[in-house]
Amino acid sequence: MVFLNMLVLLLGLGVAHGCCPGAKNVALQGKATQSSILQGPVGFMGIAMNAIDGNHESNYHKGSCTHTTQDLAPWWRVDLLKPHKVAKVIITNRGDCCPERLAGAEIRIGNSLENYGNNNPRCATISSATIGEVFNCGDMEGRYVNVVIPDRNEYLTLCEVEVIGVPACDGNCLTVL
Repeated sequence: MVFLNMLVLLLGLGVAHGCCPGAKNVALQGKATQSSILQGPVGFMGIAMNAIDGNHESNYHKGSCTHTTQDLAPWWRVDLLKPHKVAKVIITNRGDCCPERLAGAEIRIGNSLENYGNNNPRCATISSATIGEVFNCGDMEGRYVNVVIPDRNEYLTLCEVEVIGVPACDGNCLTVL
């Protein structure tokens, strides 16, 4: 094993990050849901799946963003279908109006659906409302990734949520130390 570790270092292959190499946007294969869907003259455009469609369009009216009604503690969640180690989450906020609505939202990652998943450990709090902001989650493990605006009556709009990670080890991954 020592020989293998030395060989990896000498060849410049580095150390495997987490348990399995190949971190990618694992949200694309997930299933999304949210606390409500805004209804109105544009119908049901703001469905939860819009945030994981791979489209970074930040104009809500072009049909690729989510939108809840004005709820107390609105939330959005992606089910990754199995636990993953999440390195980072990238949020594309709405750009055509109202970006400040997302300020104070929390990104939560874990395996529990208690309180719709909003009680899982917090990766980050969104303090600014930029488009394409990256939040490092330090390989937090979980099946569910939530974005919630706690303790506030607000609309929640997300135009893309990327979850960069790898499947969590189940004992079958080769780890190079």
